[in-house]
Amino acid sequence: MLDTFRDFLKTLAGDERGRSHGDDPRIAAAALMHHVSEADGIATAAEKARLRDLLAAEYGLAASEARAMEAAGEEADQDAVDLFSFTNVLMRHLGEAERIRFVELLWEIVFVDGDVHELEDNVVWRIAELLGVSSRDRMLGKREAAARRRAADG
Repeated sequence: MLDTFRDFLKTLAGDERGRSHGDDPRIAAAALMHHVSEADGIATAAEKARLRDLLAAEYGLAASEARAMEAAGEEADQDAVDLFSFTNVLMRHLGEAERIRFVELLWEIVFVDGDVHELEDNVVWRIAELLGVSSRDRMLGKREAAARRRAADG
């Protein structure tokens, strides 16, 4: 209990050791991707693999680096009280087109199992809203991810 309080005070004081992930947009992205993968209560192995593949492709990471980024994102998501801390980082680091692309990546994770649970849909909607991505762009990304999934399924 005392250690938790001490860590909280370090964070308030701006001590970098008290912050787990700071202002890294890759960690923020990984945390949001992780949050989406768990939105329906089940983060499948396929969703986690797709998350790592997307991190590797989008950020030019080796497989081991993508696994480390996934783990850091999962930890950050578990420590967070809301989505704003992550979307705020992305808003500062990404342009409009990059934010739209990020929402498309979220849909890629959602469609891994071929089904969109209402909780997944809601989380992507909330993230898109916080990122300033229009409903039109969010829905276009959803449609494109669904089409890619259907094509992959043959």
